[in-house]
Amino acid sequence: MTSFDFPTLLRSTIGFDRLDEVMNFALQANESYPPYNIEVVGEDKYRVTLAVAGFSPEELTVTQRENMLIVGGARKKDDRQEQKEVLWQGIAARPFQHRFQLADYVKVTGARLENGLLTIELDRELPEAMKPRTIPIETPASPQRQITSKAA
Repeated sequence: MTSFDFPTLLRSTIGFDRLDEVMNFALQANESYPPYNIEVVGEDKYRVTLAVAGFSPEELTVTQRENMLIVGGARKKDDRQEQKEVLWQGIAARPFQHRFQLADYVKVTGARLENGLLTIELDRELPEAMKPRTIPIETPASPQRQITSKAA
């Protein structure tokens, strides 16, 4: 794999402080368990869905810290599970933690667990000062015409 020297690149830039963090995060090996989807569901609306079969809501955590979404899960020990003799275990039950880098102004608006899928809803909420606005174009004042009506 090609390596990049980000400090050399960043010493000639101004205001791109987070670029170094984002690029290093993207180059790290990401865990593929549990599998997940990231969807665009509308303008400025996103959805992350993780397949977390076998996990209860109490065993899952969803945390947003600054520009990071952290989803974790850890199965609780159960006396009945320890007594089982498993001939084949195809359903993973190991703990996990996924980290998703979020863009500025992206907020988690909800999370739900249904049919073994953890769905996390995200919205980008730009402040009014950041939204595009239309600037009216003025023209030199033209003589105003007054329309009068004559009585019949």
